[in-house]
Amino acid sequence: MDLELDSVIERLLEVRGNRPIKSVQLSEDEIKGLCIKSREIFLSQSILLELEAPIKICGDIHGQYYDLLRLFEYGGFPPLSNYLFLGDYVDRGKQSLETICLLLAYKIKYPENFFLLRGNHECASINRIYGFYDECKRRYSIKLWKAFTDCFNCLPVAAIIDDKIFCMHGGLSPELTTMDQIRQISRPTDVPDTGLLCDLLWSDPDPNTTGWGENDRGVSFTFGSDIVVNFLVKHELDLICRAHQVVEDGYEFFSKRRLVTLFSAPNYCGEFDNAGAMMSVDKTLMCSFQILKPVDRKRIK
Repeated sequence: MDLELDSVIERLLEVRGNRPIKSVQLSEDEIKGLCIKSREIFLSQSILLELEAPIKICGDIHGQYYDLLRLFEYGGFPPLSNYLFLGDYVDRGKQSLETICLLLAYKIKYPENFFLLRGNHECASINRIYGFYDECKRRYSIKLWKAFTDCFNCLPVAAIIDDKIFCMHGGLSPELTTMDQIRQISRPTDVPDTGLLCDLLWSDPDPNTTGWGENDRGVSFTFGSDIVVNFLVKHELDLICRAHQVVEDGYEFFSKRRLVTLFSAPNYCGEFDNAGAMMSVDKTLMCSFQILKPVDRKRIK
């Protein structure tokens, strides 16, 4: 199918500056086209991306479309800046469809400058429950939700920036000993309940753990600072960059700045007063943070 990509992006950006933000009703065929074309690109690129700085890295968005647009206004709309998103585009927020459509459209338009990793919510068994399925069904069809599932099953799961910054949605895995293990994961794939792929999308660092611990989520593990140190030394890396947990300032360090958690949805779910953050990595690999302050909730109501 012939996708009028520029028209799609234009309509998605037309609602900029409105709050509460209007919905953008693309046609179902246009959205299916975004899924099909982006899926082809994901499969043509590695499951373990090897990227170069300068680049801006963003954590969870969770359907907070207004805040995604704020991030781009702050960091520069593509292709002004290169971007890497760490997953969790859908669920919980009100506008998962606009959010994922704009991200996929930018992926298609700027395939070498715009990158998306898979989060634990880019998985049918999770987004069936936490809002995305219902949003697809209400606004379009179950068939469209299935098209997204086919697309999500092909997303890359990790990235390395200039051989020094290792990025994923969740964290490390006790099964991860060589980077080739990630490269050998074949796509399309669902996210299994255990194992390497599951851990990359689900695990969490824990200051109270040494080694590997049980995860309160009931999935995957927690890992201690010792695990981070050993992993970085072994693979000659400087930093692990991940998302997956709400942090008050939008970013939070762990293990003496060897790991950073990024979360880019301010006022998450309308229930938290957290800020959102984006990490800018310059060409010398110096990292700085751009913060989206939480909007005063009294004003929104």
